[in-house]
Amino acid sequence: MRSVLVDAGPLIALADRSDKHHRRVAAFLRRFNGRLLTTWPVLAETCHFLPERIQIEFLRWADAGGLGVIELHESALAVLADWKERYLDLPMDLANASLIWVAQQTGVLDILTIDLKDFSVYRLPNGKALKPVL
Repeated sequence: MRSVLVDAGPLIALADRSDKHHRRVAAFLRRFNGRLLTTWPVLAETCHFLPERIQIEFLRWADAGGLGVIELHESALAVLADWKERYLDLPMDLANASLIWVAQQTGVLDILTIDLKDFSVYRLPNGKALKPVL
């Protein structure tokens, strides 16, 4: 089964029908046959930008199988700090750093994001970039 990493932007757009990217993200997900993977920092960022009622609906959707959540081990902290330091000029937020870490750990390079500017710059240690699917 194909796996795709997912950033907060598309999750916010999916949950909030008034978001300008909602239709495009919803259309992609109707066609997508695979597993969406994300991290706790991405979930926290998503919830931060959603109204309370929509947060609850979003979390229930995620729990019902909408998302697979990859755990970050404390050993990832130094790596996350290194990436944040490397990309200080952007800057890289914790959610994005966590997705780069997951890509390195899993080999999943496809990402559902609307943040093309940042993700076009980020590179894994082997020089590979994540590939936006939207």
